[in-house]
Amino acid sequence: MPDHGAKKGKTVDMGRKREVGTLWIGGSLSWMEQLCLKSFVDQGQKITLFSYDDIPNVPMGVIRRDGREVLETDNFLKYEKKDSFALFADLFRLHMIAKNPGMIWVDTDVYCHRPMDYDSDTVLGFELPGEQRVNNAVLGLPADSALLRAMLDYTADPYAIPPFIKPKLQAEYQEAARNGQPVPVSQQPWGVWGPMMVTHFVHALGMGAQVQPLDAFYPVVFPDRLKFLRRAAVVDAMLTDRTTALHLWASNKRELGLRHNGLPPSGSYLEKLVRRHGIVPEGAPIKGRGKRVFDAGLIDHLDLEEVDRIADIGGTAQSLVLSAHAKWDCGIDLIDVDHRGNWAEKPSAWVAGYQTFLADNGVPPSQIRVIRREEDLCPVDLVTNLSGFGDVNKVAPLGQLIPRLLHAQSRMLTDIRKGSGAYPLLNGFGACETLTTREVDGKPVIRALFRAGPTLARPQSNDSWGQIARGLAGQTGFFRESPDHSFLFIPRSDTLVVTFDNLDLAMGKREDRRPWGFSFIEKQGWSMLGVMANGWTWYRDPWVWDQFDHLRDSGFFAGFKRVVFYGASMGGYAAAAFSAACPGADVVAISPQSTLDKEIVPWETRYHTAWGRDYSGRYGDAAVVSAAAAKVILIYDPYEPLDRGHAERFEAENVLRLRAPLLGHRLGSSLQQMGVLAPITMGALNGTLSAVDFYRLLRARKTSNRYQKELFRRALDRGRPDLARKLGRWVLTRGDNRFIRQGLLAL
Repeated sequence: MPDHGAKKGKTVDMGRKREVGTLWIGGSLSWMEQLCLKSFVDQGQKITLFSYDDIPNVPMGVIRRDGREVLETDNFLKYEKKDSFALFADLFRLHMIAKNPGMIWVDTDVYCHRPMDYDSDTVLGFELPGEQRVNNAVLGLPADSALLRAMLDYTADPYAIPPFIKPKLQAEYQEAARNGQPVPVSQQPWGVWGPMMVTHFVHALGMGAQVQPLDAFYPVVFPDRLKFLRRAAVVDAMLTDRTTALHLWASNKRELGLRHNGLPPSGSYLEKLVRRHGIVPEGAPIKGRGKRVFDAGLIDHLDLEEVDRIADIGGTAQSLVLSAHAKWDCGIDLIDVDHRGNWAEKPSAWVAGYQTFLADNGVPPSQIRVIRREEDLCPVDLVTNLSGFGDVNKVAPLGQLIPRLLHAQSRMLTDIRKGSGAYPLLNGFGACETLTTREVDGKPVIRALFRAGPTLARPQSNDSWGQIARGLAGQTGFFRESPDHSFLFIPRSDTLVVTFDNLDLAMGKREDRRPWGFSFIEKQGWSMLGVMANGWTWYRDPWVWDQFDHLRDSGFFAGFKRVVFYGASMGGYAAAAFSAACPGADVVAISPQSTLDKEIVPWETRYHTAWGRDYSGRYGDAAVVSAAAAKVILIYDPYEPLDRGHAERFEAENVLRLRAPLLGHRLGSSLQQMGVLAPITMGALNGTLSAVDFYRLLRARKTSNRYQKELFRRALDRGRPDLARKLGRWVLTRGDNRFIRQGLLAL
């Protein structure tokens, strides 16, 4: 037995605190990676995250570096049988150590139980009893070590036949090589460049005595990995004074995704850790494992920019609904019908548990509605029908719900069993895209994304937008339209407000079917020019540009004493961009973007449907062309990094930035809920709003559930539990906030 210098229960006297490094490939992090990264930050251990693409949700304090500093490559090797980038990570860690002397590699599922302050540069551990198999989830080596050199030399040949696999498999590989078809490492067994290789060379070089004991990094061994999902006390009893970096085993994601909605089970060791470090699992649920996509992961297939409301039919998509709420802060409708499509006379058994699940994970009860009558249905942006009508239940009831639930731009995630008749039904309302296929009881079941078509206009009226708009314009106004855009002018006074909106939202989601801001502008007696887009076009259409040129050249804008361009998000971009047609006008833009030109804003990761449009020309870059305006008021959340990035691109002297911290991208709805959107808008549009006025009105956010929750989270994120307690007491003495109440209990 090697002598590791310590026994269970005895602390080792160690020295320097080490820097650690890791790699992430594959989009946003789940809460498990967030937890592990933040644990090192909170323990004061410097951690660097290498990546090849932008990662939107990295915890504060983690150092970011480009993976190309270590390996300049576009060949991200996978273990093909498991569809896993772990193979590339096995290679990357060796080169990271070679190029960053003294840095210890840790997998992104390794938790910092206490700082790793090993004096020796050789840091690795046994992963199973018997002190034979060595894991590489934690790996530190001298840059000039024989072990590192041996592994770098071995991995230089992607067709090398491993001397440490079974002789029969070696023989098969040798035969394949002789036939001119060598087996690449991507087709070889799992771990062939990982624990299998490390174990082989450690023992071949006689380094067993330098390997840390089992309890250093792997006190919970792989066969016992589900204990992390059990009572916290079970794992606590397995840790010792020698435990530093604790491997949580990413393979637990499968169990979490299948049976726990992708979230840490209540009372488990994992839940204890996320609460300790202020991680919010519902904001980054586990979406998949290998080729398996869990329900929460379906959100990545949606081509929706905004979701105001989501409806779940039958209560079978808890994790997806929670994920949607975390992303869009949307309202939630729970459609309570039985398997025959009949409305429940009293709440079904699943409803109470669903509501509790949502509330326990931070959804305000005010945003949850239970629908048990047809007349209470309304069009929503996203519907979930998983394991429901068209799969385990007959499809006919879905045909009764669709006209009431969907508008022309709605999406539905649904399961379709072959032969159910779902496709003929759905094809009458839109089109389906197959996401995945599985076999159940001998029949294929397709998980599909349904996109509603133009036939799903709001059913209450047969009037088209053209008929409505011409009626609003009357004899003295005008209405102009093209296939993708339209202009509606309503004259009232010598003040003109130019607004920008999505026609699908106006016709499909608003009871009055009016452009955004219509009622408010009408009450003030102001004239209105409403520019409507038939979808998420971002108004990048030569026809639109020509209309603004004509309005400018014909003297239309010159006929008003005051002109204000007003919009939010996509409309905020347009308000700033098209203000160039009326130099000297004011601009009021809420959560605006400056451009979607990827050469100018390569960090912008949203709005995929509009990336391919042309953002050049006279109305292209809003941050540049809006310099001709008299004043540009930008209202945005500085803690939304992408919105902040766009706002900071507006550098002209006419810009007034008004910051609304922790209210998110959809801060307009947050301001409305607080009752301050109207006075802010009034002041901005009539030209009297000052920064002092804005921030005085913004004090109302102190009573906002969302603001309180975000402030509490950030106090924890910064390692300020005392501040979080103080905030929590202040909130709870003035009302209730379930999220904060539960957070205080955890503290």
